[in-house]
Amino acid sequence: MANTDARAAGMAERGLIVRLVFGSMAAQTVRAAVRLRVVELIGDKRRRAAEVAADAGAEPQPMTRLLRALTGLGLLEEHTPGSFSVAPAGALLDPHHPDALTSFVRVFTEPEVMRAWEHLDGSVRTGDTAFDAVFGTDFFSHLAKDPDLSAEFNAAMSQATGETAAVLPHAFDFGRFTRVTDVGGGDGTLLARVLGAHPDLTGVVYDTKEGLAQAPKTLERHGLTERCSLVAGDFFRRVPEGSDLYLIKSVLHDWADEQAVTILSHCRDVLPPGGRVLIVEPVLPEVVDTTDDTHVTEAGLTYLSDLNMLVNVGGRERTRTDFEDVCHRAGLSVTSVTPLAEAAPFSLIEAAAD
Repeated sequence: MANTDARAAGMAERGLIVRLVFGSMAAQTVRAAVRLRVVELIGDKRRRAAEVAADAGAEPQPMTRLLRALTGLGLLEEHTPGSFSVAPAGALLDPHHPDALTSFVRVFTEPEVMRAWEHLDGSVRTGDTAFDAVFGTDFFSHLAKDPDLSAEFNAAMSQATGETAAVLPHAFDFGRFTRVTDVGGGDGTLLARVLGAHPDLTGVVYDTKEGLAQAPKTLERHGLTERCSLVAGDFFRRVPEGSDLYLIKSVLHDWADEQAVTILSHCRDVLPPGGRVLIVEPVLPEVVDTTDDTHVTEAGLTYLSDLNMLVNVGGRERTRTDFEDVCHRAGLSVTSVTPLAEAAPFSLIEAAAD
């Protein structure tokens, strides 16, 4: 019995390593599904692989193999040999789905993004950002020179924000405030949902010219052009004054501590009495908890995000202690940290002037 248990444990351990190594292959399988539009082509019916192949301009036998791989990944279902339908998770690969993640898939499987990962060991040795060494410029400067990739990146960030945007308006007491500036707010997806739920609020989306490119359409779609303004600028130089709440989601993790302190300091400089800074980011535990399999999976994704920040943009995910440190250095005190249970792994980090 002992030998059997040891053999089973050994097989499970080997299986874990194999699944991890095959993870990059799974990502490219999902990328191919998006590029070939297989979920769109299957739609809400059962379709044969040969039909999907014909519509996609592909060969039937390789298409069958792709669809079966997607089935094995939980994105499709095979009912009879060669006949497929879309599983609930797979529906998110249809760009017409309200919660689509197609741009997110394209950006995070983009060869330019993945190339830096090939040099992760070098970044660990030196602390340097691999992307800068590979491409001769930083990630955001590279985006600014490629309008198509920049637009795709903006769309990916909007899609990644969708779940948080649905939860945030009712997870924080926005009624205490009169005007919100979303620092690095991109296309305005997050602030639009906040303003939609709180009709007495007005707002400002503050970002670079490239970051704001799709924001006018977002505000128009939500009927907010009169209540929300767009301001282009550089948060390393200034943050516009006039708000009593400064919202910062998924921005600080793009930057090293010194730069994060600079962004927060500019918010502190314009913060009125009673004003607050609200940071929305994952908060890493001080020690990784491996006793809960679900938690390990979620934490593992956040730690992968942390490494992505290292190799591609030079930023980092942070613990509560880390957030307290950068806030303190910017003249702010963290007053509360509240996990967003319905939008894990994000938390709300509220900070006030010292």
